[in-house]
Amino acid sequence: MAFLLRWGNNLSEDLVSSERVYEGRIINLRVDRVRLPSGRVTSREIVEHRGAVAIVALDGEENVLLVNQFRTAVGEELLELPAGTLEPDEEPRVCALRELREETGYVAEHLEELYVFYASPGFSNERIWLYMATGLEQHSQETEGDEIIEVVKLPLHRALEMAHTGEICDGKSVLGLMAAKAWMVNT
Repeated sequence: MAFLLRWGNNLSEDLVSSERVYEGRIINLRVDRVRLPSGRVTSREIVEHRGAVAIVALDGEENVLLVNQFRTAVGEELLELPAGTLEPDEEPRVCALRELREETGYVAEHLEELYVFYASPGFSNERIWLYMATGLEQHSQETEGDEIIEVVKLPLHRALEMAHTGEICDGKSVLGLMAAKAWMVNT
């Protein structure tokens, strides 16, 4: 459940024109011309994304499943929560169960939505659904042909320490680990 605080000012921008300048497999890029409340017209570069999921997979011993993979965009390996992009018309819950199985080889008996958030709303419309997965059962990993993923199981407290020291620095993963800590206190 989300609510928006209104401070009494109209900060909305009116769309003047929109042009898609790139269409890709995962993202599209468009340039919008918008009129600001002051009347000035300016450009906004927008990355369009179908949305994604991230999963905090927690086993019965309070270990969290993470994935280690090389991220070309930042030029390094990152330790992250299992995650993935929604297929066209795919429900986030279905995507979360699919991505957990593909990336880690685990299936969850229970899946609870924790948060839905915008990843980088300054330039992208990507929303991420964050789930807590419990009741884990190990099967076989089913990565896609272009994915090289190492599954890492860590005690949740150690993963939280790594988030605090910057060893885990992916935003969705940091948020997910903090959410897991809060979830454990409330369950």
